[in-house]
Amino acid sequence: MKFLKAIVAAGLVAASTSAFAADITGAGATFPFPVYSKWADAYKKETGNGLNYQSIGSGAGIKQIQAKTVTFGATDAPLKAEQLEKDGLVQWPMVMGAIVPVVNLEGINSGELVLSGELLADIYLGKVLKWDDAAIAKLNPKLKLPSAAITVVRRSDGSGTTFNFTDYLAKASADWKTKVGSGTAVEWPVGVGAKGNEGVAGNISQTKNAIGYVEYAYAKQNKLTYAALINKAGKTVQPTIAAFQAAASNADWAKAPGYYVILTDQPGEASWPITAATFILMHKTPADKAASAEAVKFFTWAFAKGGKMAEELDYIPMPEPVVKLIEKTWSADIKS
Repeated sequence: MKFLKAIVAAGLVAASTSAFAADITGAGATFPFPVYSKWADAYKKETGNGLNYQSIGSGAGIKQIQAKTVTFGATDAPLKAEQLEKDGLVQWPMVMGAIVPVVNLEGINSGELVLSGELLADIYLGKVLKWDDAAIAKLNPKLKLPSAAITVVRRSDGSGTTFNFTDYLAKASADWKTKVGSGTAVEWPVGVGAKGNEGVAGNISQTKNAIGYVEYAYAKQNKLTYAALINKAGKTVQPTIAAFQAAASNADWAKAPGYYVILTDQPGEASWPITAATFILMHKTPADKAASAEAVKFFTWAFAKGGKMAEELDYIPMPEPVVKLIEKTWSADIKS
């Protein structure tokens, strides 16, 4: 844990990869970086083999695997079956987690501020500009909200976290869906950009009256104040492993081509509304078959032995039946 906290707190991204031997190369999503770091450290100690993973964002990770400059890419925005076929790629979910709104508001603790998807969309549309706006006050009658301008923080890079966050906003707000839509990168109406979950977390921690969105492990590691959300069932829920699992339980991985499943805004009274999976991309016919085989060994180990480590960081391990499906996908689709 000390190792992981040092990385996340320092906000080290590509530079952090020097901690691992360059045996297996990967790049992409910052969303799973805390758990991949923890797995890599344990795997190195157990096997002597290292992982060089660049936490550079899903968009960049997709580009690197398409260009064959890494053994695997990582993305929180899954590619559709036709894109996978075009690029000769195999895709599978590695672990699940959640995205949380985070704020820097004096006198307000984690879970006290309540937000809805529609209200979040209005803040990111620039329609709600101050913390004591009537729309926020209505959901939080007992909180002392500052009469201060809201500093909106969002991702500046191509991001799977942004893909899932904006997908949720588009489901919660017709206005957002029409004006902005969803994607790994969008035309933000307002906000200050920051690179990676690391950058957003750092910006929020240093900026009073700010709001942003990060993967839950970053909020927890950096002691950021997170908000509660009103879910699809109209219930106010806190970001907990049980709430993430409730949302994840709706996933039907077996029927999804390329395991393409989006977990935002799931039904259920206990479901956290911005739950997401993170995915691995590899070439069906790898340029370096030995490196590809080593990567699959690491992922096999992570599925077998990394579940508890994932849960310690409030990620959700893939269910055993899904792991068996994924292992069949490896055998059928990746040429060794």
